[in-house]
Amino acid sequence: MPYGPVGDFDLNGRIVLITGGGSGIHLELGKLVLSDGAKILIADQTLTPEAEEFPKINPRKERFGDVPDVYVAGAGVFEPSWSNFWDDNEDERYAAIDINVNHPIKLTRIAMTALLKKNKKGVVAIMASITGYTGTYSAPMYCTTKHALIGFTRSIGDADCLEGVKVVTIAPGVVKTPLWYTRPEIMERYGYSDAIAIEAVDVAKGYMKIIKEGKYPGGTIFEISKAGERTIDSPWFIAPPGYDPENPVLGAGVPQEALDRSYQPIIDILMKERGTSKTAI
Repeated sequence: MPYGPVGDFDLNGRIVLITGGGSGIHLELGKLVLSDGAKILIADQTLTPEAEEFPKINPRKERFGDVPDVYVAGAGVFEPSWSNFWDDNEDERYAAIDINVNHPIKLTRIAMTALLKKNKKGVVAIMASITGYTGTYSAPMYCTTKHALIGFTRSIGDADCLEGVKVVTIAPGVVKTPLWYTRPEIMERYGYSDAIAIEAVDVAKGYMKIIKEGKYPGGTIFEISKAGERTIDSPWFIAPPGYDPENPVLGAGVPQEALDRSYQPIIDILMKERGTSKTAI
């Protein structure tokens, strides 16, 4: 049986885990979460002085007596000198891909396991970018990682209705954050300007919308930029193969019975994690 959807999700009294919460967008999000009555766990390599103002907490279940309700995958890097495509100074893999892609995907799986074991609903919110559906020759690995996150979010969207775990992504444009203004050489190279950038707190407010409001279901890609806000609704940026306006899924659709068969092994795995018996969808 379905355990969702999550629907409207009040943060008062909830536990929120934020990675990359030491500065910028996710520091601002932490402030908003606290003001909404939530308890917060910050995970980051280093904390700014502002982040040090958060209550000193031990990031364990025992600290609050339960697992987090919300998981924000905010940690990320932008073409660092130590891990990028063009300098290519790593032998076998790119650490930036581990940070930008593997971390949010793994955090999502950790969140699902934790929430199902406690039989509670929850939200995973992921930081992507407008570059997740565009591209930049000078920053190919960064753009690729953001494409991956948007694809992952769309793919895992059904977890909202099926399991009561909503996975959503925010895709901002240029934002005034330390990613830019602590690296003047990057600002110059990529043409950063305050005239095209939005404030970090505005992105944090966008996060709050997609976490709290049921009108943003699992799989939502929420764009925010100087031009405003919108959801990127269509999974196709061109017409699907075999597209017929009279029969929109023709040529690209998968029969429901095939979907059911492909979902059933996943349902079985998650039933075990939830501690319930096998149930057909």
